[in-house]
Amino acid sequence: MATSPTPQRVYRAMCPNCGAPVEFRSAASASAVCSYCRSTLARDGEALRRIGQSAELFDDHSPLHLGCSGRWQGLGFTLVGRLQYGYAEGTWNEWHALFDNGRSGWLSEDNGRYVLAFDATLAETLPGATELAAGQRRSIAGRAWDVASCVEARLLAAEGELPQPPVQGSSFTVADLRNERGEVATLDYQHPSRPAWSVGRSVALADLAVTGLADAAEKTLRARASECPGCGAALQVSLATTRSVVCGQCKTVVDVSQGVGGDLAHYKQNNAGDSGLEPLLPLGSVGKLKLGATGLRSWQVVGYLERCELPDDPDDEQVFWREYLLYHRSEGFAFLVDAEDGWSWVAPLTGSPQVKGQTATYDGVSYRQQYRYVAKTTYVLGEFYWQVRRDQRSRNTDYVSGSRRLNCERTDQEVVWSGGETLEAKAIAAAFGLTGGAAAALERDVTPAGGSGRGCLGPMVILLIIVLVILLLVFLAVRHDRDDCDSVRQTYGEASTEYQECRRSSSRGSGRSTGWGWSSSGSSGSGGSSWGGSHK
Repeated sequence: MATSPTPQRVYRAMCPNCGAPVEFRSAASASAVCSYCRSTLARDGEALRRIGQSAELFDDHSPLHLGCSGRWQGLGFTLVGRLQYGYAEGTWNEWHALFDNGRSGWLSEDNGRYVLAFDATLAETLPGATELAAGQRRSIAGRAWDVASCVEARLLAAEGELPQPPVQGSSFTVADLRNERGEVATLDYQHPSRPAWSVGRSVALADLAVTGLADAAEKTLRARASECPGCGAALQVSLATTRSVVCGQCKTVVDVSQGVGGDLAHYKQNNAGDSGLEPLLPLGSVGKLKLGATGLRSWQVVGYLERCELPDDPDDEQVFWREYLLYHRSEGFAFLVDAEDGWSWVAPLTGSPQVKGQTATYDGVSYRQQYRYVAKTTYVLGEFYWQVRRDQRSRNTDYVSGSRRLNCERTDQEVVWSGGETLEAKAIAAAFGLTGGAAAALERDVTPAGGSGRGCLGPMVILLIIVLVILLLVFLAVRHDRDDCDSVRQTYGEASTEYQECRRSSSRGSGRSTGWGWSSSGSSGSGGSSWGGSHK
């Protein structure tokens, strides 16, 4: 457990506004927010000066709070402050982590994912806020970075002890950058003339050995209530991270990113969904699954999406698939993908896979490109940590390596990489306690060398090719017999020595090339469109 930083003395003073005690654990801290009256205080020599008042924090039911302790690379730390930011799609927290040696770090918390980062100073000139866009590749601090997102944000509220006085109100640009090493960097343009640069890595709370976490019940059992704009039924929002919720009665999609109550943005959708089918995994159900290296965890189904591919040619086959949004308190979110050729799971990646041609490399594994397509969301149920919009679209690329999966999803605002693996249907059925017909409905297992989890064209084409090859071989054999020996039979008779010898010669020569053999340019290894993905 972390202790008070030993090289530093603890500084205490009275809030000039309300008289409550305010404590500084670090001599380097320049500001604090009074926990009683929320006055923003700046240190002025040995005194405190009130410079404003912080807004109330949005109650996001985070498992973290001031006073939580942990360890990182052998050093203890304590969470002593928090900044809460908002942007168009939601909010995130930046926790001020004070280490035992006096160093400050930032533990960012966004949709159940965590990054531990440290501020860094750069001598080079950084790109301006208007020069950055999602999908760009930039060289900063001698390293190549991919711009994952570039958004307009604003500081909503602050609490505790902070290295700098918080500036609330005005919006500013924040750029999120990733690289192949799994590092995460942030360019903060709150002060455009001197943008802040920080670098860190994705972490799990278990990796940090965090103690003093809030009770899990506080995260999921509190609910906000409002009326559905479509039918008036009560909306129940269970997760604080929820930005869109679907009415359980009329299936209206409601935007709750700006809070509940008052006028809520919403839209009606087709109540039947794809073929009128209900989710195979009921919303709210909990299953124990081992997703990657996280170990066996209890994942709850909180959302359901139906999506389709938008083919370039309207006459091409349109493929549909289904995605289940899973939630775990300390692991964040993951997706179960149900397609005609099997099940798989994916979760957002912190790092940025490197793409060269049709190959993506991540964590030492090479993946081959399988599909490129435009995806559209057609039907949703439940709650989502992003704003769900009508006909929401993205540009997707799928990559495979045996049973492993990579997906890159791009919009104009961000680039999101996800990774995971195939799953057996029986494992999902066992995890969620499904039996009988419910378990049988899941049976669409994908083989390790199979597709991306979307569509069933590949297996159908394989079967068709096998049948065509057999028919062609039979045809060639019959034609060979008829062309070479029919004239001998007609001349000498079927029982003649000449005819029998002709048949024996034909049999001995049947292994030679037929003129279009397996090594020709028409084989599946020719380098053209493979049969598994020719419809893309």
